[in-house]
Amino acid sequence: MPKPPSRPTYDRVDREILAHLQRSGRIPNVELAEAVRLSPSACLRRTKALEADGLIAGYRADVDRAKLGLGLTVFVSLKVDQHSRAVSRQIEDALTSLPAVVACHVVSGESADFLLELAVPDLAAYEKVLLDDILGIHPVRDARSVFAIRTTLSRGPLPLDHWPPKGDPA
Repeated sequence: MPKPPSRPTYDRVDREILAHLQRSGRIPNVELAEAVRLSPSACLRRTKALEADGLIAGYRADVDRAKLGLGLTVFVSLKVDQHSRAVSRQIEDALTSLPAVVACHVVSGESADFLLELAVPDLAAYEKVLLDDILGIHPVRDARSVFAIRTTLSRGPLPLDHWPPKGDPA
């Protein structure tokens, strides 16, 4: 009987690489290697492995919303008529196509089935997205909005204290 594939083993160095890359995704490999006490080639090999394993999902610039004219952040709770995987996919696909939707979560509870985060220029732009796009998605029956007055924290880095999982060398 074939042996099931083993899960990759991660350690303290992998955690340090992830922590550094979350803070500075454009850090040169030589500087990253020095920070985690590895040779540049070993550091690059580990970073590529973390990318291949899907732990590093990508790199992107952290852009200032207000300076881009996206001064209004709105959280929208959606209730839907039907609950099935097909309906969920339909809604997710429709929401993914809307540039104003910057985050979408399937949630549990009485008050909502989906929780969205929108970044829009102003209230008029929000009204247009809500009425023309979001409420036009057939299974959506209700939307409740909460407006952010001020954002004090909106991005990682993600906490890594719990990682690697138990059983892996730390």
